[in-house]
Amino acid sequence: MNNLTQRVITGAILALLALLEFYRLFHTAGLSPNKRGGVILSIGLVVTCALTLSRMIGPKVFLVNIPITFGVFISELFRREINPFHNLAFTFLGILCITVPLCFFITIAYFPVPSGIYHPRIPLGYFLILWASDSGAYFTGKALGVHPLFKRISPKKTWEGSLGGAACALLVAYLISRYFAAQNAAGWMYTAMIIIVTGTFGDLIKSLMKRSLNLKDSGTILPGHGGMLDRFDTLLGSAPFVFCYFVLFRQV
Repeated sequence: MNNLTQRVITGAILALLALLEFYRLFHTAGLSPNKRGGVILSIGLVVTCALTLSRMIGPKVFLVNIPITFGVFISELFRREINPFHNLAFTFLGILCITVPLCFFITIAYFPVPSGIYHPRIPLGYFLILWASDSGAYFTGKALGVHPLFKRISPKKTWEGSLGGAACALLVAYLISRYFAAQNAAGWMYTAMIIIVTGTFGDLIKSLMKRSLNLKDSGTILPGHGGMLDRFDTLLGSAPFVFCYFVLFRQV
């Protein structure tokens, strides 16, 4: 199995687990998202994105996702559900919130596009910054947290924890720049700041979703950490904005 195949499989599995978890949450609220259609479309988007970026095939392959998308609408004709358009709305909401940001994240690893060259240190550095931010926020908030960041949505998150997480993320971004030449120090620091701000809002939006459904965690697939959405909400919230930064301020 070559590296491209491994990356495609890994990305597809991550998208499917998070997407199925998302659909399960709303199924408990009396809705019935089209799991099968959403999964097929998600696989199509991730696979065609990865193959196009690696220059294995041309960008025209993306057109295959148009009939797949239309097929999701057609399949709702035969499901005989009570609220078909509510179901369609949440089916595509899962794609918008999970699969599309994941495709942005995959694209980041291939900059400058269309080089067709995969740069593993970019996603690795991204994850190191994410982990530093999350871990720093958790331990700083636990030790020093007093002032709630957004009490109505997530009462346990504090300003002290957020600032501690930001400091850890920026420190790690600087250290990464010493060893990962994919970006200079300024580039990694800007990337970290985007992840800190947009990732925090991504986390809060996920908390808003759980609170609206009266849930503590999005799932139990990761013991001690909750579900896939609990672990990857920061990534999904920040990837589109980091992508925009790369497009606007890096050579494409």
